[in-house]
Amino acid sequence: MAYRWEARILAERLTAADAFNFELDARDHVNAFLMAGVLAPGGCVGPDGGVDLDTLRRALAERVPGVPRLAQLVRRAGRILVWEPVRLDLAAHVRQVAAVEGRSGFEALCARLVVTPLPLDRPLWELLVVPGVAPARAGIVLRVHHTMADGVAAVRLARALMDPVPADPATDSADRVDGQAGARSARGRGRAVVSGVSRTIAFLRRAVPPTVLLGRVGRRRAVAFVDVDLGRLAAGARTAGATVNDALLVAAGAAARSALLARGEEVPGVLPASVPVALPHRGRSGNATGVMLVPMPAHEMDLARRLRRVAALTRAAKDDARSRGTYELTRTRLGTWVFARLARRQRLIVMFVTNVRGPRRPLALAGAQVERIWPVAALGGNVRLGVAAISYDGVLRCAVHCDADALPAAVVARTLGDELAKIAALG
Repeated sequence: MAYRWEARILAERLTAADAFNFELDARDHVNAFLMAGVLAPGGCVGPDGGVDLDTLRRALAERVPGVPRLAQLVRRAGRILVWEPVRLDLAAHVRQVAAVEGRSGFEALCARLVVTPLPLDRPLWELLVVPGVAPARAGIVLRVHHTMADGVAAVRLARALMDPVPADPATDSADRVDGQAGARSARGRGRAVVSGVSRTIAFLRRAVPPTVLLGRVGRRRAVAFVDVDLGRLAAGARTAGATVNDALLVAAGAAARSALLARGEEVPGVLPASVPVALPHRGRSGNATGVMLVPMPAHEMDLARRLRRVAALTRAAKDDARSRGTYELTRTRLGTWVFARLARRQRLIVMFVTNVRGPRRPLALAGAQVERIWPVAALGGNVRLGVAAISYDGVLRCAVHCDADALPAAVVARTLGDELAKIAALG
């Protein structure tokens, strides 16, 4: 049975940031954000873990009017891209896939999905039901094209599809990025030009030597999930004046170092990471992030000192990233073309690390409690390693995503988990 919804708003032009993400996907890689989850019995999920798809689709049909992007596709109108309302067929967007064998099978499915394109002739999302992830449980995978949403917006979209939870002021204030951007003065535009030139020059800088962490990213990927108690991790990080995000960066740096050692490579002095920073003004754009570059120390063995150094770096870099806004090369079609080519040869960063604050309380999808959520972010350019995390219901849930032919995914995930556990133990 098909459930359809027709969006009743006019076509609108994509913002520069959203158009940039659409063009990237069209050129050389699947540019989609993936959220994997586990549903407990209840609502649309039966006692054996089976899912009633009709019940699930009916529940989502009630949510669609509140999220217009779910019923819009992207099309070209001359030289521009626009969001166009269409009739949404939930039977095509919400469907069940073949069963997997436990958590490892679930991770392997996610690794295949990150290189599986979303159809561009319909709205850019889908929700897949996955049997077999655990006894009496159902897996779900929500795939959202980066054109629709960055990490913060993807979490909001997911929450909009799920049952509401009591208001959480701390979480809401941390996620709030909506607002009206002020008019830019001539001086502000001048600073933007200078900033754009300096960041483009920096993009050409060779901050690291040739390394297995960089190179052509293949089609065979690996995904692994890592969990750590959020309260203990935050307490451990605080002993060194650091945040949970700093702790994740330190652990990701250790994981990258272990990958190099496992491949017999010399470890450079720093391992720079690209970290998205939510901007204060989002407007109607699905993407509103600046970029923070964090050169993580690779030879400092004392964990507390490493945390303090990274915390000092992020305190300064975060404000700078917010003041500069979105990367200048992502604001035009020509800039996108230049960026895509430079990104394949850059040696400025060696990994992507992203952390999104999620709900503190459990959510429910069509009456079934969402027990776990893991985010899997896309790789881009020549970067072969990414770590994404979300705080959900008292746990920091991470996903390692890497080129399986270039990097030892098991080593990376094990080191990430061990390092996070060591930080938690500091508290």
